[in-house]
Amino acid sequence: MKVSRLAASGALAGAAVLTLSGPAFAHVSVQPEGTAAKGGYAVVDFKVPNERDNASTTKLEVTFPADHPLASAMPEPMDGWKIHVTKSKLAKPLEVHGKKITEAVSKITWTANGKGIEPGYFEKFPVSVGALPEDADELVFKAIQTYDNKEVVRWIEVQQDGQEEPENPAPVLTLSAASEDGHHGSTAAEDASAETTTAASDPAATSDGSDTTARVLAVVGIAVGALGVAYGVLAGRRRTDA
Repeated sequence: MKVSRLAASGALAGAAVLTLSGPAFAHVSVQPEGTAAKGGYAVVDFKVPNERDNASTTKLEVTFPADHPLASAMPEPMDGWKIHVTKSKLAKPLEVHGKKITEAVSKITWTANGKGIEPGYFEKFPVSVGALPEDADELVFKAIQTYDNKEVVRWIEVQQDGQEEPENPAPVLTLSAASEDGHHGSTAAEDASAETTTAASDPAATSDGSDTTARVLAVVGIAVGALGVAYGVLAGRRRTDA
């Protein structure tokens, strides 16, 4: 009897945990592929689960933060989805790589051409973004999810410190610290590509490298020749002594 009661209690507790944690997994969320370092660039995925068992998600609208506008936001092409990027004028232009940016992406809309996200499935919507702000720890993206039965779910509520998670929280991207080398998470492949480009575009650098190599080979050749002569002299003396 005790074993049966314990089993029943465990089952009820497990069901309660699943019930309480279920909605948290159903939120529209945003996560970086790798890291999203301050001042750098990143690819982020907006993860959209289908919360309904009798309707498909056919539209996603993501609003970009106006308090920290991003100079670049490029969505990845996706089969079965039409993508529309909306840009807006900036009240204060951004300066990126010495150039002034007067407008930035304010919203990206994905509209399904076919079935969309069917019940029991989720989908990721990748976007390359940057440069990420250096004076913020997180970015809030408000999202609107639309179903084919015309139902609309607004994931726009901002989490407040010290309060419980809202019913429809907005996706939040957490930013990591910039790397100490100042490359903001740039890859070794990008560094190698930059070095190759520099060498190709700077003939003087290539010429200097070739001259140095020639000089080294000449010195080595002289040293080998001197060793050969010394060996010949010593061999001759041995024959004479013999």
